[in-house]
Amino acid sequence: MFNTLPPGITQYAQHAKEFYPSLLRPRAANSHKGTFGMVGVIGGAEGMAGAALLAGSAALYSGCGKVIVGFNQDTLPMPVDSHRPELMLDTAANLVKREDINTWVIGCGLGQTESAARALHALWNSSKPQLVLDADAIHLLVDHSKLFPPMKRSDLVLTPHPGEAAYLLNMGINQVQSNRAWAAREIASRYRCWVVLKGHETVVSSARGFLHVNNSGNAGLATAGSGDVLAGIIGSLLAQGIVAEEAVPAAVWLHGAASEILASAQVGPIGLLADEIATAVRWLRNRLTAV
Repeated sequence: MFNTLPPGITQYAQHAKEFYPSLLRPRAANSHKGTFGMVGVIGGAEGMAGAALLAGSAALYSGCGKVIVGFNQDTLPMPVDSHRPELMLDTAANLVKREDINTWVIGCGLGQTESAARALHALWNSSKPQLVLDADAIHLLVDHSKLFPPMKRSDLVLTPHPGEAAYLLNMGINQVQSNRAWAAREIASRYRCWVVLKGHETVVSSARGFLHVNNSGNAGLATAGSGDVLAGIIGSLLAQGIVAEEAVPAAVWLHGAASEILASAQVGPIGLLADEIATAVRWLRNRLTAV
């Protein structure tokens, strides 16, 4: 990506070493794709396939071993990403039946239809592993609240933007933005989960009292698909076996740091594309393991 190392790479390495040491672990020579986990992405209703594909691609770029994307569509042919043949593709109805997924990312372009609610319900009320809920899946929690009673799941992550946070809390967006730390904590408490309240200085909170305000990033992150990429990064780090206490804030930090690294290469912040964020995350992870 760079002919020379961008300014600040040493500071990134020092920060990761102090707060996210798992990001610095090199990979063993005898690793295989199963070593790094499998992510299942449920989303991509008609007209929104790109959101699910972005999340899936970001999961791969962030280091998980395998990704399968399940589209919330019944029509054929199914969408195909010719640039990312590494992504396995299926329908959401089929994918939720699988038992070999380490982490689920659900909601990216999912839609808010009955079939979307069924897919989320199938994962919510099962022994399925870690869940990352984004976008439409967050709306479904409110619109079909009886289907999704709060549960003690240390592996549940919600990633609302301010509008979605306001919907969860039944209040105005301005009220959320005026006290973002409180809003993140309140959602975490109500849903007994990890919360990533997106926006300038993203807030990460847990039901157990963890609170962190992320300072990496720039205005380039305000681009279509950026949130889908973040959801994919979170799911990927969790699938790789990094505990939520580290994986969730680390993913937010990587997402922001990637935009800074791209800006140093004169890629953005204006016109930054979401898939460019994912490629920069890959570059940064490899640099961190080399220090």
